[in-house]
Amino acid sequence: QGTIPCPVHLYVGQEAIAAGVCAVLQKRDYVFSTHRSHGHYLAKGGDMRALIAELYGKKTGCSGGKGGSMHLVAPEKGFLGSVPVVGGTIALALGAAFASQIRKEKRVCVSFFGDGATGEGVLYESLNFAALRKLPLIFVCENNLYSTHLSIKECRPERPIFEIARPFGIETRQIDGNNVLDVFDAAEEAQALCREGKGPVFLECLTYRLRGHVGPDDNIQGERTDIRPKEEIEQWKRKDPIKRLEQYFGEQGGYQAESAAIRKEAEQEVQAAHLFAKESPFPSPNELYYHVFS
Repeated sequence: QGTIPCPVHLYVGQEAIAAGVCAVLQKRDYVFSTHRSHGHYLAKGGDMRALIAELYGKKTGCSGGKGGSMHLVAPEKGFLGSVPVVGGTIALALGAAFASQIRKEKRVCVSFFGDGATGEGVLYESLNFAALRKLPLIFVCENNLYSTHLSIKECRPERPIFEIARPFGIETRQIDGNNVLDVFDAAEEAQALCREGKGPVFLECLTYRLRGHVGPDDNIQGERTDIRPKEEIEQWKRKDPIKRLEQYFGEQGGYQAESAAIRKEAEQEVQAAHLFAKESPFPSPNELYYHVFS
């Protein structure tokens, strides 16, 4: 309907990664994100209302309504921003980790990026410098098997991504990115190494986006543009990280009521955020050049 004017890259299907990693971090730790940033922002403590308002382009948004989905920020929570440029925040996270080390702050920095970023030279430069200085930096590659609409098999040799960190002497591992408990355990070990001065650490999280590359799906005026096989999508739907966690709790017994309550609370929070966004004003045209270097 055009109510939300900016493109949105939804995080549905990949939630376990942001949730598992950010759960082990302290408020003072820094997170840098990608164009698919909603999950990272929320998991680090970003305000739901400010997120939704930003999607609507409203003044109450986290970037004042002038950034949109791919430019979220919550510095008060340690979420220092997201950008649409592939691999664009990797070097920023590197610099923040270097600054933290110089200041002896014991602060951990996390760089989230997708499998497409492994084709960017800045990643390898950053891996080298981080290893050289033993920086408190966790590289988190969210491998959802597609770089926009290009299968990873068409742009990378048959080699697991986590192995690219080995030549730099970096602790590295591949994990099930749709199992939040596995992600949590791996992230817990990674942050501990970083705080002990034994970083950096590289984590490859295998996952899958259940929505379109941008927007809810990849259908344009009834034409299906998603090149992913339908069978593959259905297979990954059965690995939905939220459903898997609910199943795990169900097997433990006695968690059904809590699960239903959490879902209801989340739905109410989202509905309230949309109402807040709709009732919020747009930025004034006079503010167009605010927060811009002259």
